[in-house]
Amino acid sequence: MKIESRLTALDEARMSDAQRTVLKAILSGPRGNLDGPFLAWIHSPELADQAQRLGAFCRYGTRLPLRLTELAILFTASWWQSQAEWQIHEPIARQAGVSDAIVDALRQGREPAFEQNDERIIYRLGRSLYATRRIDDALYAEAIAAFGEPATVELVGVFGYYALVAMTLNVFNVRRGTDTPLPFAEP
Repeated sequence: MKIESRLTALDEARMSDAQRTVLKAILSGPRGNLDGPFLAWIHSPELADQAQRLGAFCRYGTRLPLRLTELAILFTASWWQSQAEWQIHEPIARQAGVSDAIVDALRQGREPAFEQNDERIIYRLGRSLYATRRIDDALYAEAIAAFGEPATVELVGVFGYYALVAMTLNVFNVRRGTDTPLPFAEP
């Protein structure tokens, strides 16, 4: 998939050794591509190296089922109106079991009608965290009861990491070159 951005194009001949090293790590890891924020982060190989390791954990290593991780990512993409983050994760979320109704509601900025309580908690936690920068005691207790303390800590990490991803994609105007319309109206 072709990726476009406002960044200077990578040129193999002008890449530093540090860039080559982190590029090799990214391409040989579970992602296997420079999709998304890595196109930007590779311009700072130190950031790219740290971020790609954290991202691999947040996406592939948490205690949460993939369905819930992808729901948190889609919520974040919707909140930040991150075109590329949505374009990348929307099909993954659907494949992981996030319903069409939830995906469509998130894209439209509406609260979904959840059938599963774990999904409702993910949504409420993300909304509270982003809107108020806090989680009240009752919602915190619900999250701990539903997911356990370690997974709740990891969920907050997923929200934080994917907010960084969304900001990166938005600042550098990263887009997947597709023929489909953008998921969100541009400001």
